Amino acid sequence: MNQQQRREGIIDMVGRQGYTSIEQLADHFAVTPQTIRRDLNQLAKKNRVRRVHGGASLESSTVNTSYSTRKSLNLEAKQRIAAAVARQIPEDASLFINIGTTNEIIAQALLEHRSLEVITNNLNVAAILQHKEQFKLIIAGGQIRSRDGGIIGEATIDFINQFKVDVGIIGISGIDEDGSLLEFDYQEARVAQAIIRNSRQVFLAADYSKFQRNPVVRQGHLSQISALFTDRNPPDNIRRLLKQQDVALYLV
Repeated sequence: MNQQQRREGIIDMVGRQGYTSIEQLADHFAVTPQTIRRDLNQLAKKNRVRRVHGGASLESSTVNTSYSTRKSLNLEAKQRIAAAVARQIPEDASLFINIGTTNEIIAQALLEHRSLEVITNNLNVAAILQHKEQFKLIIAGGQIRSRDGGIIGEATIDFINQFKVDVGIIGISGIDEDGSLLEFDYQEARVAQAIIRNSRQVFLAADYSKFQRNPVVRQGHLSQISALFTDRNPPDNIRRLLKQQDVALYLV
């Protein structure tokens, strides 16, 4: 494999995973970390990837990727996260499940349960769960976002405010170093805030790439969640925050 082929391969890996470390790339392409650093620096100069500490991420951290792309990003990690979340949900629990591709995989994992009551503002989650006769499924009203089947708006918030559930399952687009939970869409963030307010426990499902992205809409803070499910050890400052706020950390 020549240099150009390797660099195209790096772009492909980063595009599929959202974030890739120097060590992963060096192992995958059987070259030294120094070679990968040079590749990443050149690709970053051309705006093909975004250079971040320890690796590379998608070129823009402030613009969300398409739904079809997000569905395939970090798929194996999302599946492990989903299985871990499902294991922590007891039978007969009541749940909110929010918008997000990871949440859709969590819904799939929850099909192993016998009996649940699920309230969702995600049409894809509803489609996954609708044939499970033992589940009570409630779909929030509101405006349907055509690009990903999310349901948002004031009517959605009003609907969610009528309930109090055992567990709210949310995703996030980015986690700032100060613990802020960040989103790209203001309306989506407001719906998630309603879910947080009306859940006895809040489970946040977020693969490691979310620590490398910087959306601009504040949704909440790590101090508001009960447990974080992720695929790699978070940065040191995030781990300290989790410990200070007594937030459970599940690494999968």
